[in-house]
Amino acid sequence: MICENLDLKKVPAIRVADLCFQWPSGAEVLRSCSLEVPKGEFWMLLGTNGSGKSTLLRLLANLLTPASGDVEIAGSVGFVFQNPDHQLVMPTVGADVAFGLVRERLSFVQIRDRVREALAAVNLLELERRPIYALSGGQKQRIAIAGAIAGHCEVLLCDEPTALLDPDSQLDLVAQVRHLVKTRGMTALWVTHRLDELDYCDGAFLLEGGKVVAQGDPETLKKRSTDCEKNSQS
Repeated sequence: MICENLDLKKVPAIRVADLCFQWPSGAEVLRSCSLEVPKGEFWMLLGTNGSGKSTLLRLLANLLTPASGDVEIAGSVGFVFQNPDHQLVMPTVGADVAFGLVRERLSFVQIRDRVREALAAVNLLELERRPIYALSGGQKQRIAIAGAIAGHCEVLLCDEPTALLDPDSQLDLVAQVRHLVKTRGMTALWVTHRLDELDYCDGAFLLEGGKVVAQGDPETLKKRSTDCEKNSQS
């Protein structure tokens, strides 16, 4: 029996086609923006300030409405904001992770199990009863991610989640999300401007002027992103 290597196209978990968006003032942010993130992979989104990265993520999370274009996401979505203090609303770690489960009408035992499973996934199970105010910035971001995991999200969207963290915590968080993607079959799209974070992703997109102008190999994108940054400052 002869086996052939077939170059099968990967199934996208996120698909964006010709997406356009502008603010009520008329300022155009996204212009026929298109991209696909393969299922089960960890991709990053690069671009200078004002290129449309955060706006695109909010459109994917249905927090904004596009002027035109199509968005298709395979599965439930979890969103992690840049500042975790804008996301964590309950007084303790366990209560905050459980907060999003209320609408699912689960039993107490089911909620408890989901919370503990999610906290264990981000290596913070021992902090279940810890007050939110007593957490470090990195711990808060991992609790935000745990909330998405507890809701059994299949697609994780992260909007510069390391922006407010110290250097050591930044790479720890990136590594944690990569591990979750690879061990839990999740898909993640991560907005960043820190080029060292690209060492952890499967691929990357570069946004310029509201559209994807390059995508693929992270090392190639590193160089191009650096050139874009220099040009924007000159």
